[in-house]
Amino acid sequence: MKQSTWSEVKSAVTPRATMLVIGVIALQLLFIASYVGALHEPKLRDVPFGVVAPQDRAGQTVARLDGLPGSPLDPRALPDERTARQQLENRDIDGALVVRPDGTTDTLLIASGGGRALSIALGALAEDLGKAQGRTVRTVDVVPASPHDFNGLSSFYLVIGWCVGAYLCASILAISAGARPANPTRAATRLGTMILLAIVGGLGGAIIVGPVLDALPGSVWALWGLGALLVFAVGAATLALQGLFGVIGIGLAILLVVIAGNPSAGGAFPAPMLPPFWHAIGPALPPGAGTWAARSIAYFSGNHMTSALLVLSAWAVVGTAVTMGAAVLRQRRTAEAGP
Repeated sequence: MKQSTWSEVKSAVTPRATMLVIGVIALQLLFIASYVGALHEPKLRDVPFGVVAPQDRAGQTVARLDGLPGSPLDPRALPDERTARQQLENRDIDGALVVRPDGTTDTLLIASGGGRALSIALGALAEDLGKAQGRTVRTVDVVPASPHDFNGLSSFYLVIGWCVGAYLCASILAISAGARPANPTRAATRLGTMILLAIVGGLGGAIIVGPVLDALPGSVWALWGLGALLVFAVGAATLALQGLFGVIGIGLAILLVVIAGNPSAGGAFPAPMLPPFWHAIGPALPPGAGTWAARSIAYFSGNHMTSALLVLSAWAVVGTAVTMGAAVLRQRRTAEAGP
């Protein structure tokens, strides 16, 4: 009986199963390291910040802010308050200080639509700096987040939902019909399925956060387009990884989208509050590009989102090309091995 049981165990624990379990453990530990590493200690780092002050005080104020310990701000002098507001609306800066030397109260301009955590942190910093000089700071929210968008997180959750649906659909296709498509026709069929999912899922998500829940303002049509592009980009990338690496490609997609992409997306804490590594990779990954674009559509009239759309388009194009290319090579190898 003991020998029989041991034989059953040995036959069940195959080298392939062992490697997959080891891969899951690695993903688990990377998940913990990534999320805790990115979000456990948010700090302001080189936040694009405008300074409006009289000419004789502008340079001094910029130098003082630039020399703060830890370099929380990346200040630049602006000619007037109107320019500062325009740059906030265009997402060129994340905040601005309007110095009024004829009184004791300065004005801090923020845009909580770009992330409430960042606006709160800038407000606290400005208040501390004002107290150190015996001045008070009045905060004006130039681009306020919706009252139904708690902490400005709805854009992030919307993007995460789109991403999850995309790589889950691609994974289901792999489980049901094999990770690697046998020929270009089957690969194209899978990509066609992702297009259908992108259209339906993009529209559904835009309607839920807009007309249904009133969580996000902005154009439903623009959010639909963003959602469709994002879903297809993540789905095509997942199919491409599966075409190259088989079922391991599902884990690699989770690594890119969930483990690396989500904590660096600027959701809970916008990019200037993330450590350098996550700040650097976030804009190049689908969750980060999608979150930035969704906030631009919702609160900033679509400003400053060209680079995010280019990133998503690149993922979609490369994912499609690799998926089809891997299928062509697989068919060719099968044909050569047949005789």
